[in-house]
Amino acid sequence: MTSPQPNLPLGLRPDHPEPAHPSRKTLIWETLVSVCLIAVGAAMAYGAVGIPSEAGYGGVGANFLPWVVSIALMVCGAILLWHARTGGYREMEEVEGEESPDWINFVWVSAGLLLNAGLIEHLGFIISCTLAYVLAVQGLRRAYGKPHDTWLVDVITGFLISAPVYWMFTKFLAINLPGLTSTGWI
Repeated sequence: MTSPQPNLPLGLRPDHPEPAHPSRKTLIWETLVSVCLIAVGAAMAYGAVGIPSEAGYGGVGANFLPWVVSIALMVCGAILLWHARTGGYREMEEVEGEESPDWINFVWVSAGLLLNAGLIEHLGFIISCTLAYVLAVQGLRRAYGKPHDTWLVDVITGFLISAPVYWMFTKFLAINLPGLTSTGWI
């Protein structure tokens, strides 16, 4: 008996079964996801054009990170599009049956992010980030079937994470973040 040849492609090895071909519906969804990722990257690049590029602290301008993220998104989207158009995403596990999204927990996490964005100017950085942390952790705990009666622990943990971040940015780096008081400590 001969040993399998390691330099042959996976589908041509005699000891490995032929990979399953995705359905047409799956290929359409994969293509759509890829195109949307490219579109998000392009929209970020369009927005980065309006950000000033003068070098600031550290020798890079304010538009550096948006450009890096937008280019990375477009490159990843292009790679995914190539995969989708040439046989489907590689190395994906086959899903048994039809899985439905976990909308309730998605709403918990999304609410944390959206409330943080909407309330940061009114409640200040520390409180709004603590609220975002609490809601996101509750959604993730519920998604994994863990007990979700730990509100007080989540509030304390969120505060212990967001307060030092706020103080580091405002006191040590002199970057203005929205605060609840004019003292700069909350």
